Amino acid sequence: PTLIRQLYDGTVISGNYPLALKEREKRLDRFYRPYHDAVGAMIASAAQACASAPFILSVHSFTPSMQGFVRPWHVGILWDRDDRVARPLIDMLAKDKSLIVGDNEPYDGALRGDTMFKHAIINGFAHALIEIRQDLIADRQDAVAWAERLAPIVDAINRRPDIHQVRRFGSRTGPL
Repeated sequence: PTLIRQLYDGTVISGNYPLALKEREKRLDRFYRPYHDAVGAMIASAAQACASAPFILSVHSFTPSMQGFVRPWHVGILWDRDDRVARPLIDMLAKDKSLIVGDNEPYDGALRGDTMFKHAIINGFAHALIEIRQDLIADRQDAVAWAERLAPIVDAINRRPDIHQVRRFGSRTGPL
């Protein structure tokens, strides 16, 4: 339901509403399927190169407010049942007392069919999705600062041996 939004935060997305089935399929063929094919190929290549299970980290951004609610989080870590990446990310980011870190905020990480589900959860790869509030990465300097903040944390997580093991935790969305 979130793939091609027709309504977002009270605004009708005119390019998506109404959306004919033929146009939906055209977009799936042009963007969605090639994206997932490329992600799958990248993961397979990484797994082959390191001869162990890769861990998958996705970085997104979120709006500072939605539906009239000012979102207090600076960063959110999204995950489903496998917390091997999420828990250390949350814990290490929370050491910075100036940050408000969301645990499955501002969204729930249990999204059947999303990238994490299709490429990490189903395969048993450790994973997390980082959501950074958009006003905190609005310019290059701020984006670089976040990259520099995250790099040593991701490096520390990557060194943990349990991160590179295949473990199937399942999903809160139901059977795999």
